[in-house]
Amino acid sequence: MAARVLVVEDAEPIRTAVGIALTEAGYDVRTRPDGDGFERELATYRPDLVLLDVMLPGRDGFELLTLARETSNAGVILLTARDAVGDRLHGLRTGADDYVVKPFVLAELIARVEAVLRRMGRLRTVLTVGDLEVDVEAQAVRRAGTAIELTATEFKLLAFLAGRDGKVVGKTQLLTAVWGYDDYADNLVEVYVSGLRRKLEAHGPRLLHTVRGSGYVLRP
Repeated sequence: MAARVLVVEDAEPIRTAVGIALTEAGYDVRTRPDGDGFERELATYRPDLVLLDVMLPGRDGFELLTLARETSNAGVILLTARDAVGDRLHGLRTGADDYVVKPFVLAELIARVEAVLRRMGRLRTVLTVGDLEVDVEAQAVRRAGTAIELTATEFKLLAFLAGRDGKVVGKTQLLTAVWGYDDYADNLVEVYVSGLRRKLEAHGPRLLHTVRGSGYVLRP
């Protein structure tokens, strides 16, 4: 099951972009423009992590952070303005797990989310697809008990696909999740998929499939 992330951000462009990026990175995402209904979200959605903008209409991020710490075991990352050093210190002292300074690069935000979730033990560390095992923590891959050597990029690509639970992933999603950009040529993904596929198929039948016109999927 994908980790659940609640995004509370009043700026619609940021909220939408973050929601899309987190979804493409494989998370279950819910977004809100303010703190209305925050208690209900904590109780019913039960997020593993909350992304909180500090400057919210009504109840601000600090008030919601305190509430989250009192009623939930979710991790919390604050989104703060570049010059708000006092806000960042106050947030960390109040119990935030991390903060991200605006404006931010989405790839960095995703990395911070992953880091906090991993520290909390909320991410699956061993992903399995058929006879394939992907140990995210150890960065090791085995198929039918045999170790497979991969490059760092190949491993990141495989781990992302393995964590999608059989869902088809498009090239743009892969570019964003693995390389942190979406403006590389499509053949970059094709080259890495081809190399990864050869290594996997050296130890068993095809697992990495191409879905014409849609992308790629890892499944038996």
